[in-house]
Amino acid sequence: MHPASVYTDFMYISIFLLVALIFAIIPIIISYLIVKRSKGIKRDETYESGMAPIGPAWVQFSIAYYIFALIFLAFDVDVLYLFPVGLAYGNFHIRDFVEIVIFIGILSLVIVYAWRKGVFEWQRRF
Repeated sequence: MHPASVYTDFMYISIFLLVALIFAIIPIIISYLIVKRSKGIKRDETYESGMAPIGPAWVQFSIAYYIFALIFLAFDVDVLYLFPVGLAYGNFHIRDFVEIVIFIGILSLVIVYAWRKGVFEWQRRF
């Protein structure tokens, strides 16, 4: 590899990083220059869609919401792996089909386990 081409590649990367840095910093500087500074009692109050907040901001949620969200994310990512698997198997053999069925079976067992543990039962507790 010729040393001049290494410097040229480094120059392109440096220019790209400099432009990215400029695009990241310029909006922050512009907003700092044109923002209207507020002072007063309402400054630290939570603002939500122009409506006055009702009640405290710290509301405790049931852990079931978080578990449900984590299960959704895990299955979402796992299902995304099925698309490349389908494309990777050019000649689809019975062994490939069995592997996919085992994978989906394991995912189904996790859903059954979560169902038996009561994750999908929503109860409002106040």
